[in-house]
Formats: sequence, structure tokens, C-alpha cells
Amino acid sequence: MRRILTAATVTAVLSTALAACGGGTSPNGYGAAGGPSTPGSVQSSAQGSVQPSGTIAWGPCTDIARPDGQAPAKPDPNLQCGTLKVPLDYAKPAGETVDMAVIRAKATGPGERIGSLVFNFGGPGGSGVDTLAQAVKVFGTLRTRYDLVSFDPRGVERSDGVRCGDSRIMDRFTSMNSVATSPAEQAEMDRVIKEFANACQQTSGKVLPYVGTVNAARDMDRLRGALGDNRLNYFGISYGTQLGAVYATEFTENVGRFVLDAPLDPSVTLARRTLVQTSGFQHAYESFLKDCVKGPGECAVGADVTIANKSVDNFLADLKEKPLPVGDRKLTQGLAGTGIAAALYSKLSWPLLEQALSQGFTGDGRILLALADNYNGRKPDGSYTTLMSSFPAISCADTAERPTPQELAKIEKAALKISPLFGSAGLGTICRVWPVPGSDEARKVNATGSAPIVVVGGTGDPATPYEWAPRLTAELGSGVLVTYKGEGHGAYLSGDTCVKKVVDGYLLDGRTPAKDTTCPAS
Repeated sequence: MRRILTAATVTAVLSTALAACGGGTSPNGYGAAGGPSTPGSVQSSAQGSVQPSGTIAWGPCTDIARPDGQAPAKPDPNLQCGTLKVPLDYAKPAGETVDMAVIRAKATGPGERIGSLVFNFGGPGGSGVDTLAQAVKVFGTLRTRYDLVSFDPRGVERSDGVRCGDSRIMDRFTSMNSVATSPAEQAEMDRVIKEFANACQQTSGKVLPYVGTVNAARDMDRLRGALGDNRLNYFGISYGTQLGAVYATEFTENVGRFVLDAPLDPSVTLARRTLVQTSGFQHAYESFLKDCVKGPGECAVGADVTIANKSVDNFLADLKEKPLPVGDRKLTQGLAGTGIAAALYSKLSWPLLEQALSQGFTGDGRILLALADNYNGRKPDGSYTTLMSSFPAISCADTAERPTPQELAKIEKAALKISPLFGSAGLGTICRVWPVPGSDEARKVNATGSAPIVVVGGTGDPATPYEWAPRLTAELGSGVLVTYKGEGHGAYLSGDTCVKKVVDGYLLDGRTPAKDTTCPAS
């Protein structure tokens, strides 16, 4: 198991792009450090006061993480935060509750306000509170007529965020090397994964059975009601597309204007997901190498694609035998691979990846380690956001699959054939030992009869490969496919003028895209 290839959040994409543009390479933080909250607790520093169920008391946002992951940013007077109580267990709606953290950037005008536009930026496990605060300018056009709203889904950060032990456990889990090449290595890998899963149960066992996407969709309908909207207007990116699709299935009549960008296909098996994502990252990696060697000047990774690829392979092989010291830490093969994957989410970060590899070849692993830390949610003080804990918690809750070691070995063999760099046994390595059972309910979507749902897929998306876009469109029954022929994770985030025109036209003016609309890369 190299890394779990997540559907990265907008924050991860934006932060790598920021570093690529000279904004520094410090890892991003998603929220304040600390232990898990308990159901029903109030994190008032961020959320303001709590009102009875169904209402939100808005107040200043005081613990939003800065993009560099350091101390909380100064409260932005244009942002408001609050808390919405939702049932921990929807089978017991009057029972224990979760305090769901919510953020809002009110509409600026001059157009007439349409209502609220709710975002989920992906993961699963990304903090919508922190991400919206950092990315609000990206969606400035939409803000002219919508209040932009996001939230930390249950099991994420302020909303009873799942935590899997202390920083030492998280460091061991995230720094594991790639594929085991001996029984001893496999035994150690299995031990670390089991340690991680056990720590999740010990630290966050109360919330683990209730963190799946179906419950998150029910929470989102509670949020719609609390915002005073008759229908939910929604922008989901990456995992947010699955959440949106499940919502549309559960609450078909409440669907307003929906955009699902960088779509997941909820129906795929763990094996198929692993193989498709491995192929997607390999394609993005090859595109990066081709772009590097054909660009102006000499590619620092190698004179041609073959040489560059060999240089990276040799570098990673050396790291497996001898990790590279970076201050008081070490860049392992696993962390370096994670750093490479992180930089492939956005074409804007390809120059940074070239620099990171070039410096790594000469013994300086700082940029690769920073990229890996950003991806893993590791903050400068060594603590972690809940991202890498929330991700398996939600993902394993959303599938009943629990692969055997033999099945995992078969998946890994097939993935390594596709890509020696990114191949692994995938998410099944964790779900196999996950302490609570999962359900397939979130894998079955059908929103036939809803308002049109715009599905935007990118042909060069590494994390949510394009083949999932037409599949989700068909599964929804009300989907309208838009194809972006460009690189990167999230078509709207690419800044492509065609994509922006199509998406903004639908969300702001209700113009449903024509069937099979295609946007060439600008």
C-alpha cells in the first residue's frame, strides 16, 4: 500500500498551485489541533452559539486555518460561522446529536439573490469550513447572487472529526513504503495498518458507525431547511459528487441547481476504483514528463521521457533502502510517492514537481516532504487534521466490501502492471481490518425526475478519471454531461473560460448545457 489515492479537496489543489506560483511550500492545515470532540459538544471558538435543532446562530469565524497551516487566521468579517445540530443516528432522531460546523459568505450582489449555494469540496474528509474560507475568491462570480455555504461533514474536523491515534501513529501510517517485497515487510505493513484502525476505534469509536455518505446527505437536507431554501442548490467537487448524487437519490424533489465536477462513480468496486485511479495517476505522470522535456530549457528530471522516468524510479528505489534526512524527519519512499501524486492534481504545480524531484535527486527532500504533508494533512507542529482519518472512516462506511488478503494481492498485482509508481492494493487494505461494518447504500444512485444535474468530467483528471463522468451521468437519470478536454483535478478549478461559462450559466441563469457539451483546454 503506497498511499490511498484520495479525491483531493479543493484546498489541496489550490495550495499546491499556490506553492507552484511562489507562495511557499508549507503544508496546509485544515483546522486547529486537538483531540476528538464528543457528540453534542460545542466548539464555540469557531461556531458561535448553538440554537435548537434546525436553526443556525451565525457568528464570527475564529479558528479558520491559514493556508500555511500556522496559527488561525484573523477573523474575516465577510465570513460567518455557525453550528447545526443533526441526529447522530437517524433511526433515533430525538437522540444524541452531532454539532455540524457550517460557514457562510453572504452574497455580494449586484444581482438579485438566488439563495444559498452549498459546497462539498471532496476527500471524503476535507473541511468545508476551512476550504471555503480559503477558496471563496475562486467562486466570486457565483457569490454575486448566492450565499456561498459549506460545512464540515460528520466525522470531519469540527463535526466530531474522526481521529486515529496520536501523531506517532499517523506518522507511521503515512510514511509507509510502497509495495512489500518480503514476508517481513508485509507483516510490518499489516501491523501498522491494524494499529491505525485500532486507534480509530479507540479514539472515535462512537461516531464511526454513523459517518457514511447517506447520513451526510440527510445532514445536508437539514442544512437546506435551516438555510430557508425550498430546494438545495449545490456544487460538489470530487467526493462531493458522490455526496450530491446520494442526496439527489434520497431527496429527488428537493434538488435545485446541481453541478457535480470531477465525478466519482459510486457503483465501482474497490478493485475497479484502485485500477482506474492507478491508470489516471500514471497518465497524469506521463503527461507531466512529456510536458517537462518539451518545455523551454532543460528538464531537470531528465533529457527525455525515458531518462526522466528512470531517474525517478532510481530515486525512489534508493529511498526505500535509505530514506533521505529532512531536518529531524526522513523522506521515505512512501512519502516521496505521495508528494509526487499530490503535485499531479493540478497542472499548475508541475513546475514545482520538477523542482522537487530535481532537488530530491541532489539530496534535498524538503519540497517533496512538504507536498506529502499537505496531502496528508500534517501540520508544521506535527499534529494532523482529520483528513487521513476521516477519509478511510467514510470510505469504508460506504462499502460492504472487506477483501481477503488473496483478493488484495490480486488487485495489487494488476495495479502494479499498470503503474509501478502508483500501483497498490488500494483502499481495501484498510477496509479489510476496519472496526465497523459498511453498507452499499451509498453506491446506488438514481435521481430520475429531479431537476437537471450538470456533471463535468475532465479527460486528464488523475484522481477521478473521465470514464466515471458518463457513468455517473447515466446512473443519475437526470444528468447532463459536460466534457473538459484538459488536465487536472476539477474542471472549474482549472480556470478554463468555457467550463466557467457553462457552469456559471447554469447556476446563475438556469441555462442547462446542451447534450454532450465539450470544452477544449484553453
